Amino acid sequence: MLRTFDGSAGWPALRSRFAGRLPETTLAGLDAAVEFAVQRHGEQRRPAGEPYAEHLLEALDVLVEAAGERDPDVLRAAVLHDVVEDTPTTLDEVRERFGPGVAELVGWVTKEGDRAAYLQRLRGAPDAALAVKLADRLSNVQRLRTHPRPAKRAAYYRETVATIVPLAAGRGWFEEWYRQWQADHADLDTTDPDTTDPAV
Repeated sequence: MLRTFDGSAGWPALRSRFAGRLPETTLAGLDAAVEFAVQRHGEQRRPAGEPYAEHLLEALDVLVEAAGERDPDVLRAAVLHDVVEDTPTTLDEVRERFGPGVAELVGWVTKEGDRAAYLQRLRGAPDAALAVKLADRLSNVQRLRTHPRPAKRAAYYRETVATIVPLAAGRGWFEEWYRQWQADHADLDTTDPDTTDPAV
């Protein structure tokens, strides 16, 4: 069965679960990152209606629980990965508040301009940035069937298979998860013409 991740319980519950896995200094850094992200994303919601913070916490959970990631910068970047792309926050502000390491990772996964060029650029991203991106997309696609628009499901499935699944190759747990996900969702690969904007 495909493993899925749920951020609906909120950060306090997730923090409690991480307490035996992560040092208190890392947790304190995540406290600040979560507070900042929640404030900046405000009332934003995902396409299926869930609060945006749930997506950020799911990406974090993937990295800690499944991928075994412990680097504090990578974990904070997972929480902050959309704050420049989807809010008025600047990369300089991320750098000032959370340091150059976090800012570099957020910069790698921030889409600016052409979507195809962004996805192409990811092929040259450092391993840490790819881990953030793979966790981000995993959260987006794990329940792809709940997206309210069938055409977007199809387009996003095809884009993920073409551009993200190859990035997971050779990356242990991520490679296996995406292989299973691709097989489990293959029926979404339709020829619906509404494919111009696969973003979710």
